[in-house]
Amino acid sequence: MMLYQWHELSRNWMAPWIHQAEANAKLFSDPNSWLSTLPGADRISAGNELVHRLGKDYEKPPWNIHQVEVNGAKIPVVEQEIIATPFCRLLRFKRYTDEVKSIAAMKKEPAVLVVAPLSGHHATLLRDTVRTLLQDHKVYVTEWIDARLVPAEEGEFGLDDYVATIEDFIRHIGADSLHVISVCQPTVPVLAAVSLMAARGEATPRSLVMMGGPIDARHSPTQVNDLATKNPLSWFKNNVIHTVPSAYPGHGRSVYPGFLQHAGFIAMNPSRHFMSHWDFYADLVKGDLEDADSHRRFYDEYNAVLDMPAEYYLDTIRTVFQEFLLPRGKWKIKGELVNPAAIKKTALLSIEGELDDISGLGQTAAAHDLCTGIPKAKHQHITVKGAGHYGIFSGRRWREVVYPDVRDFISKYAV
Repeated sequence: MMLYQWHELSRNWMAPWIHQAEANAKLFSDPNSWLSTLPGADRISAGNELVHRLGKDYEKPPWNIHQVEVNGAKIPVVEQEIIATPFCRLLRFKRYTDEVKSIAAMKKEPAVLVVAPLSGHHATLLRDTVRTLLQDHKVYVTEWIDARLVPAEEGEFGLDDYVATIEDFIRHIGADSLHVISVCQPTVPVLAAVSLMAARGEATPRSLVMMGGPIDARHSPTQVNDLATKNPLSWFKNNVIHTVPSAYPGHGRSVYPGFLQHAGFIAMNPSRHFMSHWDFYADLVKGDLEDADSHRRFYDEYNAVLDMPAEYYLDTIRTVFQEFLLPRGKWKIKGELVNPAAIKKTALLSIEGELDDISGLGQTAAAHDLCTGIPKAKHQHITVKGAGHYGIFSGRRWREVVYPDVRDFISKYAV
């Protein structure tokens, strides 16, 4: 199939028009340009910017976490690459200060590994999650690589490889003093990784925080679940798996393209996105620059998508959404049974959004029924009232409602 190639061809063909729209938007809004004095210039500028933003390419956004406020003081933050594999980077956001008391306090703070989803968006979608955690923790995060940038000679990358990557990162940081937070998709492979480590007698993290993920997708199925169950795996292989074109380092690699995933995101709530873009146009015409800039920031992140390795995508569809191997106790990785009941010493917190339309209510809480080896006193579940999927890890509700509970839970098991 040539869909990816046609997508690239159309994108390149439209590029001059998209760039011209950007130039027009600036010309008709710049007070130093005579064009801005013409009747209707504000509408022409707004319309051209909207066209530009609808058609432009969105690259991976930067993390832009350069400082964090700790106890009223602004502390510089430096992004460090700890481990680099072909498909993932382990990053640490390290805080620096010259104040002796602050240094001593920060050394005692718990280490947290945030496992970002590999489900279409870049890890920077968790920027607010990471920035908030930095107030009280040493923070590491997984940054998955866009598969179209990974040369084909690096080989395949499946769900089993994802699990192995998480195991390696946990070992490198040190499980004895580590707390792991998984957001959405990685709740499944993270639980698998810790289950396998526990079954082998390895040290496991002090706590697991699982947020809005499909541990058991049979509960409260959403549109995401319905798509995966109404079509056989062969349909996904034949219709959504494509080959990376020659313009990219990953030329020849089979992937699930990010532009298809993005189309799926939009299709879930088309009217909401339409109204958001209409409001953006209206804000520009009115001169409401604050709201317009808020729209830009959101869609700069939301529209930046990555390709997923075909093997990983198909493994996830089959294992998580079609055969439900984890909750059924039938998932084996390289001959080892994934048995969450093997986890004995790790505390478990599950978090769900009341209005989550991606991972329905009960899907994440199902982890508690599987982790029967964890003492009941170490189980905790939170349903966040009024929160959708993104609200449990980003935005005001995350910072003011969810995070205090997460912080206190981690602190409880940090010693």
